[in-house]
Amino acid sequence: MSKTEILDQKSIEFLEKYLNNASPTGYEWEGQKIWMEYLKPYVDEFITDTYGTAVGVINPKAKFKVVIEGHADEISWYVNYITDDGLIYVIRNGGSDHQIAASKRVNIHTKKGIVKGVFGWPAIHTRDKDKEESPKLNNITIDVGCSSKDEVEELGVHVGCVITYPDEFFILNDNKFVSRALDNRIGGFMIAQVARLLKENKKKLPFGLYITNSVQEEIGLRGAEMITHRIKPNVAIVTDVTHDTTTPMIEKKVNGYAKISEGPVITYAPAVQNKLRELLITTAEEKEIPFQRAASSRATGTDTDAFAYSNGGVASALISLPLRYMHTTVEMVHKDDVENVIRLIYESLLQIKEGETFSYFD
Repeated sequence: MSKTEILDQKSIEFLEKYLNNASPTGYEWEGQKIWMEYLKPYVDEFITDTYGTAVGVINPKAKFKVVIEGHADEISWYVNYITDDGLIYVIRNGGSDHQIAASKRVNIHTKKGIVKGVFGWPAIHTRDKDKEESPKLNNITIDVGCSSKDEVEELGVHVGCVITYPDEFFILNDNKFVSRALDNRIGGFMIAQVARLLKENKKKLPFGLYITNSVQEEIGLRGAEMITHRIKPNVAIVTDVTHDTTTPMIEKKVNGYAKISEGPVITYAPAVQNKLRELLITTAEEKEIPFQRAASSRATGTDTDAFAYSNGGVASALISLPLRYMHTTVEMVHKDDVENVIRLIYESLLQIKEGETFSYFD
C-alpha cells in the first residue's frame, strides 16, 4: 500500500501516552489535546465543539465531505454518596462493570488533583460461603483511607467527582496491545495513522476529509450526534471495537463469531449503507486485507447510527476492531488487526470519488 511503516516507534509512543491519560466521558479534553498535538502535522486545520469533540480537517474548502471517526471517551464512575465513616458509593458514567471493580485501585479526579483510592471487598474468610454475594452497585465502596466524611471532603472529594482506573498500556507477547480504554481510543489512534499515511505518502484527496474524534459515545453516541450536524458530511466511515467471541462464556449463536488476529470486522446493519459497505469489502479483497463479517439487527450501538440518521441521511459504514475483555482494565487487541483497520480505511478513502452519493438510483 505504501512505503511508510504503519506502526512506527513514534506512533506506538503516542498510543501509550494517549491511552495512559485519563479521558472519562464528559472530561475528554486532556486526551483530545494529546491527540490533536500528534495529528497537527498531518491536517490543515482543526474544528472543536463546546463538549470537546475534535476534528482534524484535510482540504477544508472542499464541498464534498468524508468523515473517518472514532470516539475519545472511556467508561468511568461518579462519586454518588459519602458515608459518615468515609466510604464512597458510586454510580456509572457509561457502561462501567461492577463485577470487576472489587479490589481495583482508582483515581478520583478533584480540583486539588488525583486522590488515590481502592474498591474494597470483604476478605474470603469473612464471607458466608453458602450465600456468596457478587459485587453490585449497592455493595462496592471506595476507601480513600479516611475515617469520616469530613476527612474525605478535605481531600477535595465530593459528589460528582469522576473516577477512573490507573491501569496502563503494555504489549503482551510482542503483538497484543493491552490497556483500559482501548474502547475506543484505539479508534482515535487508527484514524490519526490514516491521516499520517496520507501525508507521508503524498496522497491528494478529491474531497474534504474530517478526521473526527467524538466525545460521549459511551452514554449514547452524543458527541457524534452533535458534530455531524456541524460538519454535514456526505460519507462517514466509523471505527469502533467489537467483541472477540472466542473466549470462555460467550455464546457464538447469540453474539456471532469474531476473533483477534483474523482481521477487521465489517458490519451489516440497517444503518450501514450497502453500497459503501461493498466498497469496503471490494477494497479489502483487492488489497488482500483479511476481514470478518458481523450482523447487527436494529442498531450497531456505535457512532455509525448517529451519522447515518443525521442531516437527511449520510452514507455510513462501520469497520470494527476485534477486542477481548471489553469494559475491563485488560482490554486486548492484536497489532495485526490494528494495522489492517488502518490499511482498510486508507485504501478505501482512495477509492471514493468526489460527489459520490452511493445512491441506489443513480
